Amino acid sequence: MPTSLERAAPAKVNLALHVTGRRADGYHLLESLVVFTRHGDRLRAAPAERDTFSLTGPYGAQVPRDADNLVLRARDLLRRHFGVEKPVALTLEKNLPVASGIGGGSSDAAAALHLLSRHWRLEAGQRDLAKIALALGADVPMCLAARPLLARSIGEALEPVRRLPALPLLLVNPGRMLATPRVFAALERRDNAPLPPFQGGEVSDVVHWLGSVRNDLEAPALGLVPETGIALKELRSEGALIARVSGSGATCFGIFKTEGEAQAAEKVIAGRRPEWFVQATITTPSAEAIHNG
Repeated sequence: MPTSLERAAPAKVNLALHVTGRRADGYHLLESLVVFTRHGDRLRAAPAERDTFSLTGPYGAQVPRDADNLVLRARDLLRRHFGVEKPVALTLEKNLPVASGIGGGSSDAAAALHLLSRHWRLEAGQRDLAKIALALGADVPMCLAARPLLARSIGEALEPVRRLPALPLLLVNPGRMLATPRVFAALERRDNAPLPPFQGGEVSDVVHWLGSVRNDLEAPALGLVPETGIALKELRSEGALIARVSGSGATCFGIFKTEGEAQAAEKVIAGRRPEWFVQATITTPSAEAIHNG
């Protein structure tokens, strides 16, 4: 029997997101520059006599335990696809707020696919996992890759991003859940221009490029949760080079020059807003940036 295995489920941050259209089936078309952070949830799988699912961590109480949970849906889809009958004990350490625009549930589902493929010793190729991931939601395939990406279409058309360095971030959420469908429904325009070409470079180059693009979901998110605007002001007041809403919100991110500056800002904002989610972290760079660094 395999021993207990663990896998990280990193937070997903949309550095930029342009809504470029809408399909006939209602899904929105988009282009987004996506990165993943060192901070996130953790999922553990262990042998068991029956299926169990446990929740720990500061946000475990917010996670549904029924069939709507993406970890359980990932488990069941993978099991059916490969004909697996062995039970498994899953434990999710929920460190990211729920419904907060940083891909927590999707990243948890992607971690489940990777982890259970190892736990059950499946011969699961990337194509198999990507197909199952898309059935779980448009964000799950990018979380399955968990590296800097340009996401197009409804989010499933993925292109690796070159020359993207590690970015010191501070994530701030004002303690408000925000359902993605509500944000898309509040959009005033759905036919925006695509993202301009991204050349990469140093942190300053990335910040300069970000100044020329947007998150088209930021305005409706601010309208639905005004506290999001306060979070952005907090980030800017503590020296963020740029501050923006991630995805559909209400989590905001600020990019800082160094990890130390992000950590210093974390202490100040967390001290002023103890009820908020405030977390300094750093993103995973592209492979070229790792090699060149």
